[in-house]
Amino acid sequence: MTTATELPHWEATPEDLKAATREIKAAIRARIEASGRTVEEIWEVVTAQLTEKVEEIEAAKARGENVWPVIEYTDIEAGTVTPEQLAYLKSRGCVVIRGHFPREQALQWDQDIVDYVERNHFFEDYKGPADDFFGSVGSKPEIFPVYWSPAQMQARQSDRMANVQSFLNHLWTYESEGKQWFDPDRDSLYPDRIRRRPPGASSGGLGAHLDPGTLDLWMTEAYQQAFRHLFDGSVEAYDPWDASFRTDGPQYPGTTMCSVFRTFQGWTALSDMAHDQGVLHTVPIPEAMAYLMLRPLLDDVAEDDMCGTTVNQVFPAIEQWHPLLMRALVGIPDVQAGDSVWWHCDMIHSVAPVTDQQGWGNVMYIPAAPWCGRNARYADKVRAAFEAGESPSDFPEEHYERTWPDRFQPSQLNATGRRGLGMPPQG
Repeated sequence: MTTATELPHWEATPEDLKAATREIKAAIRARIEASGRTVEEIWEVVTAQLTEKVEEIEAAKARGENVWPVIEYTDIEAGTVTPEQLAYLKSRGCVVIRGHFPREQALQWDQDIVDYVERNHFFEDYKGPADDFFGSVGSKPEIFPVYWSPAQMQARQSDRMANVQSFLNHLWTYESEGKQWFDPDRDSLYPDRIRRRPPGASSGGLGAHLDPGTLDLWMTEAYQQAFRHLFDGSVEAYDPWDASFRTDGPQYPGTTMCSVFRTFQGWTALSDMAHDQGVLHTVPIPEAMAYLMLRPLLDDVAEDDMCGTTVNQVFPAIEQWHPLLMRALVGIPDVQAGDSVWWHCDMIHSVAPVTDQQGWGNVMYIPAAPWCGRNARYADKVRAAFEAGESPSDFPEEHYERTWPDRFQPSQLNATGRRGLGMPPQG
């Protein structure tokens, strides 16, 4: 990276976070000013661009239009998604895939998961949530720390999942700077949990946040290069779909971290869900990251503060610092079992609260995490956890499935599953 002003960087969590914050903010300001523009001028450019997008979303909501792009799985499979649909998806950074799996298949998976945990006495053995990221409802958990059920693994390694992940990955620029940053046609099978929220449940939801990292986004060399256009005065060149350097960097450890690079976060519906029943909301503007990364540089923020972002917590998006973006928060449309929901990895998202939920709210969390050096390293840990029936290392050490005889077995992996876990093809 050839720039007039090199940025200090910390490849592991700084011992003195406040001192590092003061140092990096001063350095980024100096780099921007070396371009001949001030931070305030850059901020005006970003704010004007985003205000236009926010107002467009507000107008669509006022007209009663569905802001979320919706694409049929059959069009992805047949290669008949139109250029207009692709452009809309890239502008919004999120999508509902209708009929990703047949509804009957998704409902059967939902029942299979219930049978799986009940057969193995999960509710009798459950010790309560091991982290505070998700609350639980009543005496039964809402988030099941279960990773290796046949249903989850069948979905992760299915051709239909691989088709959608590849389709989404190809929205990114994954070759640049003389390097291929990831393989868009190979996923790393990132294992995550299950949510089952029963009818009648009341939930406080999840506040608006994003998940690509925390202070490491400003303080590590790879992310400083990934966000180079935000930090060097060339903000008009910033492209949220450019994967350059994003697959290289470390992430500061924490209970909310994700060790892999995800192009999209996602979940697959295991039940029908109405749009007003405590569902996912996003700020469907991929470029909003520019606002989030530059906001702490303004002079109304304390020098040792990054607008509340710190290690070991999610990256918050809040009214105090990000009021423009909060105006564009919008929920998903109604979904049916078998539909899947996806949002760009940098996207602000939340889960709305619900009182006396109507119907079940059940999902399997399955992202798009394409094969790259960073994801291959985590896949080694995943493979070991899978073989032992343990919780993956990104999650609390609960290990309920170690002794469950009917968890998904290595012998049941297909070619996609083996590739995703970094295993050689079967002979």
